[in-house]
Amino acid sequence: MMSIMKLSMPFQEFFAMKVSREQMSANRTRILDAASMLFRDRGFDAVTVSEVMKAAGMTHGAFYGHFASKDDLIAQTVTHALIPSDSVSGDLQAYLNAYLSPHHRDHAATGCPTAGLASPLRHQSPEARAAMTSGLRSQIDRLSDAVSGADADGKRRAAIGSWAAMVGAVILARAVDDPALSDEVLAETRAWIDQLGAASVE
Repeated sequence: MMSIMKLSMPFQEFFAMKVSREQMSANRTRILDAASMLFRDRGFDAVTVSEVMKAAGMTHGAFYGHFASKDDLIAQTVTHALIPSDSVSGDLQAYLNAYLSPHHRDHAATGCPTAGLASPLRHQSPEARAAMTSGLRSQIDRLSDAVSGADADGKRRAAIGSWAAMVGAVILARAVDDPALSDEVLAETRAWIDQLGAASVE
């Protein structure tokens, strides 16, 4: 009996360590998800570490087991929020319609991280800005693959112009206090992209 117990201990310890690592990873993801929503909704400066941890359902003290500082949290949150999705590779027209919609404008916390985080990032750490740079490059590449045209330079130009217009339109539509003007910004940006022919799927 004693020998069986001794043999089983390494497995038990290994299993416990594995569960611990998996739980740590899951907790980190919960923190990043909560931070991403709060930062998109309210900006970086208006959100405290305590608020992030509370939204994640964890104590403030657990924060430093995952992140070195709030700046570290911001940089890792930007990276996490900008993980590529499959939304662009599907129906580009549907993606444009959803992006330039009042619903997206009115739900910043769950909306596009670029539109929600880009403006305040100019005041953040080099690591956070590098994360946004990487995310922007990836988005440009995905849009370049989705728009029509045989010329690679032309496709990239259309992707950059369209994405800049889309993000800018959402930022402006959220900023103004005139609902009619806000709706017009979204609608006219959508029409402008269609007019350029940048939204045609190959």
